[in-house]
Amino acid sequence: MVIGNFVKYNIFHKFAIFFPGLVMSPMNPVPALNRLLASLEANAFYRAKLASADAPRQIASAAEFATALPFTIKAELVEDCARHPPFGSNLSHSRACYSRFCQSSGTSAGPLPTIDTAESWAVMLDVWDKVYDHAGLRTDDTLFFAFSFGPFLGFWTAFEAATRRGNLSIPGGGLGTRARLEMLARYEVTVLCCTPTYALRLGEVLRSEAAHLREKMRVRLILVAGEPGGSIPATRSLISSSWNGATVRDHHGMTETGPISYETLDHPGSLRVDLESYHAEIIDPATLQPVAPGATGELVITTLRRLARPLLRYRTGDLVKPVWDEAGLRLEGGILGRCDDMLVVRGVNLYPSALESVVRGFPEVAEFQVRHRTVDSMTELEVIVESAAPDGPDLARRIQVALGSAFALRIPVTTTPVGSLPRDDFKSHRWITG
Repeated sequence: MVIGNFVKYNIFHKFAIFFPGLVMSPMNPVPALNRLLASLEANAFYRAKLASADAPRQIASAAEFATALPFTIKAELVEDCARHPPFGSNLSHSRACYSRFCQSSGTSAGPLPTIDTAESWAVMLDVWDKVYDHAGLRTDDTLFFAFSFGPFLGFWTAFEAATRRGNLSIPGGGLGTRARLEMLARYEVTVLCCTPTYALRLGEVLRSEAAHLREKMRVRLILVAGEPGGSIPATRSLISSSWNGATVRDHHGMTETGPISYETLDHPGSLRVDLESYHAEIIDPATLQPVAPGATGELVITTLRRLARPLLRYRTGDLVKPVWDEAGLRLEGGILGRCDDMLVVRGVNLYPSALESVVRGFPEVAEFQVRHRTVDSMTELEVIVESAAPDGPDLARRIQVALGSAFALRIPVTTTPVGSLPRDDFKSHRWITG
């Protein structure tokens, strides 16, 4: 029901009253937020930040939290580490309490080291339990992690959560694609964990160079993350068909926050935020105001349980479309892209995931790349697709028509031989400037 300028969601909580567009937890996040705020007295970074913003140390509502507390951005965390090397001042305990180290990839604002206590680390493993439970992981599943042994948090938490559950877990670091395929077959792996790009790459090599292994494969479930793709229907279908019909499940997280969301069986292609561990808001990245219900915006996350290195209203840079229901918050279509990836082409907001959804709808496409440049203050796009099909020009025409129908834009499409475009064993780099 609507009361003046307020919206009341009776299906959630009798005290869940907030301004239109403000996203809050259906389980009343105020007690958890106040516990977090109280803990920040021991944190030098946030103690100074809140003092400079004249922010309250306790709040009465989610609406007050959203208006009275400042945002946190990655650049200021990186700067804090430079000022207080090597790990910065965003620590709520003495350094001797920290036993785990990870580091962000550095794709925006530079690499960011993140250290955790055993307690905060265990919180992230708990969230991974939910990822695995909703993906349908069985006690007899054998998992293979097609990642390197770098400081990437997602691999380490996923691996340790699986071993904590008692599942046989095989690390795939330090191996080439062919060697990984041989291990998948030899050890009868049933669950593959990797990025969407690498799931496609493994499937491509399996088909072209290791077809003799296909009948030995036992992979029934593929868990993907790290980039958009896992929630895009056409990409999911392509991954599944490359792996004998295996089920594809998406999830997402960040080194800064830990695992945030997971896919559920009742809403395939969407991601549900773990509201026990995170408070979520969706804002307009230009105005920093809450978006209207159903509108696309930037995901803002506050950690409620990972308190050794907390984050208060952290701007993730991820574009999402929120849907609130009786179970909480789900992100329709998963992660749509990054705020800095969105392009405005002749007045049309174009997200990488939306374009990928169209291109991946053509099974003849082995790989693709989007080149964008500015001409006379206008953004121009060109799509290059790999195809082994003999009717390359016709394929290009059909894709161009589909793109025109989807976005009301004329986007040139050209074909190139299979193997011409770069391949990546981790995250793809399909959007190129120039």
